[in-house]
Amino acid sequence: MTAQIFGTLPDGRQVTRVTLQGHGLTASIITLGASLQDLRIDGTEHPLVLGYPTLEPYLTEGVYFGAIVGRYANRIAAGEARIAGRSYQLDRNEQGRTMLHGGADGTGQRNWTIADHGPDHVSLVDHLPDGHMGFPGAMLVRAFYRLMPGPVLRISVLATASDTTLCNFAPHSYFNLDGSDDLSGHLLHIAAQTYLPVDDHLIPVGAPAPVQGSHLDFREPTRLADRLHGPLIDHNLCIGAQNLGSPVPVATLQAANLSMQIETTMPGLQVYAGDHIRPGATGLAGRPYHRFAGIALETQFWPDSPHHPDYPLAELRRGDVYRHITNLRFRPAAGS
Repeated sequence: MTAQIFGTLPDGRQVTRVTLQGHGLTASIITLGASLQDLRIDGTEHPLVLGYPTLEPYLTEGVYFGAIVGRYANRIAAGEARIAGRSYQLDRNEQGRTMLHGGADGTGQRNWTIADHGPDHVSLVDHLPDGHMGFPGAMLVRAFYRLMPGPVLRISVLATASDTTLCNFAPHSYFNLDGSDDLSGHLLHIAAQTYLPVDDHLIPVGAPAPVQGSHLDFREPTRLADRLHGPLIDHNLCIGAQNLGSPVPVATLQAANLSMQIETTMPGLQVYAGDHIRPGATGLAGRPYHRFAGIALETQFWPDSPHHPDYPLAELRRGDVYRHITNLRFRPAAGS
């Protein structure tokens, strides 16, 4: 494990980068957003995630790249929520209309503190005060990154709160397993029978709908080249009820020589194919990123759950512990 100063924020605070090695993986995590800044596997020169070699892009075009977003990942319509019988106005940081990823000062944009580290693991903590971004309850959140045999990168999030509040964290890396300019050569397989249809502002409009016959049907391995230029891919796929025990396999992303299986305890997977990405700052591979350069596969509770009582409950009560585990398991691609 190595640690070094990654950069300095406009207010003078330093951002630290920790690099872990073990079991054939090398992962770098920065304190800004508790973000996975780089991920490599032995024998492959290119990175497996989108990221930047310097801090500045993480403050602009690279916001959320690799971050742990919350305290409520994804969107809440009108930034309004009813929690424990009371109504709250939350921060509306997306076009003045919607709360996105916990508000303008959500955890994906905050500078966390390193609590513990070793050669193959690191834990980071953040403290959100009562009323932060409009949410009730002071919250303590801890994120863990650990390299494990497999090889596996395990990302865990634990949280407690002083009062009943909403709690929904998500790792927000963009993956690209072959180092190419876009995802055309990747196959995606997701074990989901249903998804959440959305309106023009990406807010769910009601009950889950069957993926069958839609552009979100990934029940069989599907080449992304056949989907990228069709309807927008930025939806929650319903992968089952929350499993409070061990993570279960829910999705596989595959390139020519490498496969990544996602295992999680969460009931939703937001799939976003990087439609907004445009050339700007130089990325980890030494060139700017283009549209569809990486795909976000965000394990989470379902979006806008405060307005849908039939969705899995993204509520954390005082005295309870929020637990979220996501494993990224790597292996050679079938036939490689």
